[in-house]
Amino acid sequence: MLNNQTLEKLVSMKLSSMGREYRRQLESPDTTALSFEERFGMLVDAEWTSRHNSRLTKLLRLANLRIQGACLEDLDYDPRRKLDRAYVARLADGTWIKEHRNLIVTGATGTGKTYLACAFGNSACRQGLKTKYYRVNRLLTDLAISRGDGSYNRLMRELKKTDLLILDDWGMAVLDPVSGRDLLEVVEDRFGYRSTIISGQLPVKEWHELFEDSTVADAVLDRLVHNAYRFELYGPSKRALNDYQDSNSDGDIANAN
Repeated sequence: MLNNQTLEKLVSMKLSSMGREYRRQLESPDTTALSFEERFGMLVDAEWTSRHNSRLTKLLRLANLRIQGACLEDLDYDPRRKLDRAYVARLADGTWIKEHRNLIVTGATGTGKTYLACAFGNSACRQGLKTKYYRVNRLLTDLAISRGDGSYNRLMRELKKTDLLILDDWGMAVLDPVSGRDLLEVVEDRFGYRSTIISGQLPVKEWHELFEDSTVADAVLDRLVHNAYRFELYGPSKRALNDYQDSNSDGDIANAN
C-alpha cells in the first residue's frame, strides 16, 4: 500500500520516469542487494536521462535542421575536401557559441556545406542550446509576411533569443534595400549576444556585392565576419558522386541479370 502511494505521488509531481524506475526496482529481486544510495542514484539517473532526452528531442524539432541526422562524428574527412579534423574538434565543444562568435562555411555546390552547418546545429542542441535553421530567402520571406500580419516583433524576439541561428544558401540572390535592412535588424539584435552560422557558395570577399545598399552591406558584414571562424570546403560534388555510384550500382545489377 505504501509503495503504491509513493508511486502515485511521484506521478503527481511529474516524476514519471523516477516512478517507472521505482516500480522496476520493486519488481526486481536483484536490487535488494544494493544500498539505499545506489538505488536512489538509479532513480535520479532515470529521471535526469528522461528529461534530458525530452529536451533534446524538443530542441531538435524546433531547430528544424535541413539534414536531421547530420552530426560531427559522421563528417567525411576526404583529403580533397580540405576539412581540418583538428579545427572541427576545436569547435565541437561549443565554446565559440558561448563566446557569441560566428561560423562561416563556404564552398562549391555539393561539397557538404549544409551538412557541416547542420552537424554543428545538432551538436548545439545536444549541449542544450536553442538552435534554428533557415534558408536565407525563407527567413526574408517570413520577415516580410510578419510585417504585414503584425507578428514582426514576436519573430524578431524569437530570433534574438535563439542561441545559434543557421542561415543556409547565403548569396543565392541580390538583396534589395528592404531585405538588406531586415537582415541587418536580425544581425544587429544578435551581435555580441548570440552566434550565427552562415553557409553559402560565394567566398566572403564577394559578399559585399550581394547588397544593393553598400552602407547596409558594410554594417551586416562587420557584424558577421570579423569575429567568425571559417571553413572553406573543396572537392567534387558529393551529390554528383552519389548519383554516379547509384547509377553504377544499377548498371551492375542490370548486368548481373
